[in-house]
Amino acid sequence: MPANDQPHYSAEEKRKRIFAIVSASSGNLVEWFDFYVYSFASIYFASQFFPSGNSTAEFLKSAAVFAVGFLMRPIGGWMFGRIADRVGRKKSMVVSVLMMCAGSLAIAVLPTYATIGVAAPILLLVIRMFQGLSVGGEYGTTATYMSEVALRGQRGFFSSFQYVTLIGGQLLAVLTVVILEQFLTEADLKAWGWRIPFVVGAIAALVSLVLRRTLHETIKAEDTNKKEAGTLAGIFKHHRAAFLTVLGYTAGGSLIFYTFTTYMQKYLVNTAGMPAKTASVVMTGALFLYMCMQPLFGMLADRIGRRTSMMLFGALGALATYPILEILRGNHSSYIAFALITVALAIVSLYTSISGLVKAEMFPPEVRALGVGLSYAIANAIFGGSAEFVGLSLKNIGHENWFFIYVTIMMAIAFLVSLRLPKTPSYLHTDH
Repeated sequence: MPANDQPHYSAEEKRKRIFAIVSASSGNLVEWFDFYVYSFASIYFASQFFPSGNSTAEFLKSAAVFAVGFLMRPIGGWMFGRIADRVGRKKSMVVSVLMMCAGSLAIAVLPTYATIGVAAPILLLVIRMFQGLSVGGEYGTTATYMSEVALRGQRGFFSSFQYVTLIGGQLLAVLTVVILEQFLTEADLKAWGWRIPFVVGAIAALVSLVLRRTLHETIKAEDTNKKEAGTLAGIFKHHRAAFLTVLGYTAGGSLIFYTFTTYMQKYLVNTAGMPAKTASVVMTGALFLYMCMQPLFGMLADRIGRRTSMMLFGALGALATYPILEILRGNHSSYIAFALITVALAIVSLYTSISGLVKAEMFPPEVRALGVGLSYAIANAIFGGSAEFVGLSLKNIGHENWFFIYVTIMMAIAFLVSLRLPKTPSYLHTDH
């Protein structure tokens, strides 16, 4: 951004914008804690809802339910994106966090297979579909809001806090499980201890509600009143290319993100033969560093440009994924596993630190939340939410290395699509 085009923010304006970032991202942390705690706790409750005597089969079934939750994301992305573009970002974020709260509380008190039989996994599936709706709207609205309130010239840095809190939600989820593992036996965790994280998530959601009610609205009335505001016609008539571009790089980004976060814990246990407690500790440390990386990579993108950062992500991801997963498969050292996963997550940070911002910069205000949320939700549902299921399925038939190839191909596609990103964004005034 040219020096004479730099905005001059008063100290009060800076304070308000930073507080808005903190408030929005804090609610984001709770949403993702509630959603991800399912994956980390499933090591203990899978046998309670899908008893079979075979750990891979039980993990596979719980992963399938996790994936179904993702399939609801496009509907949530459309529903909450429409609300955010036609009514306001604030109302959309408040409703989504209340829905997640209700879902977590329902899982916390859900009877198991031993109590109500086949109704238990069916009800679990329904609840996860409900939560999928909520989180489907969370990403697009939060990404849109944070991109609109972030300080110009530092949008990469401030927008990175969406993933700081998203990863923070994952980190707190796995950390909660680690703490419970220190005080409860494995038998207790499988019997009732797995319910505790869901209770914690439901209570935390009520706190986030208070924070989100303090937010000020960022979309103008003139934009919400436009005929095509929050409509699919408004996107596909004028912004089809942008929508498809976001779909393209989000597919690879979502897949590699879930490969090295939620699926990685099961991979370390089920493939590398690492004890569950050790795997949890490794992932806690790796996720903590990953969270801390986001602002740094956001600042890097402010200097080198979003497009360059995205191209590096695609190229490095395509080159490094297969060897990292292959080495992890035959590795028995927790230290080596930690180092390799950290390297992989550093590569992913080139994408996650600015992903919401890059998407938001491609759509005008009246369809921004819908464009960001729906494109992200569709790619996430197909590629991100299925990562665990595909990985476990290929392992189950004896071809786990095919999963490595699959992730590598998707990263190569992400690189090619990133070449289509504009050097200068059209709809948000930025320095790149």
